[in-house]
Amino acid sequence: MAEYLIYFNQQWVGDHPEEWFRERGPLAAAVVDEMKAAGVYLFAGGLEENGPIYNADATSGEVVITDGPYVESKEFLGGFAVVNVPDDEAAKLWAGKLAEACGWPQEVRRFGSLPDLQ
Repeated sequence: MAEYLIYFNQQWVGDHPEEWFRERGPLAAAVVDEMKAAGVYLFAGGLEENGPIYNADATSGEVVITDGPYVESKEFLGGFAVVNVPDDEAAKLWAGKLAEACGWPQEVRRFGSLPDLQ
């Protein structure tokens, strides 16, 4: 089994009326419930668009915490799910289900292995 990140940038969502989003919420929740029932769910959630954002930077030799994103960008992460599935095909299947339920694209990336430090 491997862990995969399925995510979207907020800018991929597009402009839709509030009613459209209310209709999508139960569809996305149903996919999350399906993930849980299938035993592949690790975590899922949307990020607050206007919530607090902090940056932790230790490149100077000491940790400096500042408000705001590290870089100014027009794109930012909107939400994500982490699943534990057997292979790429299973990860793509869940990404497709989320894309269909949410109504916007999803990207899939596998988590890398940690190096063996022993």
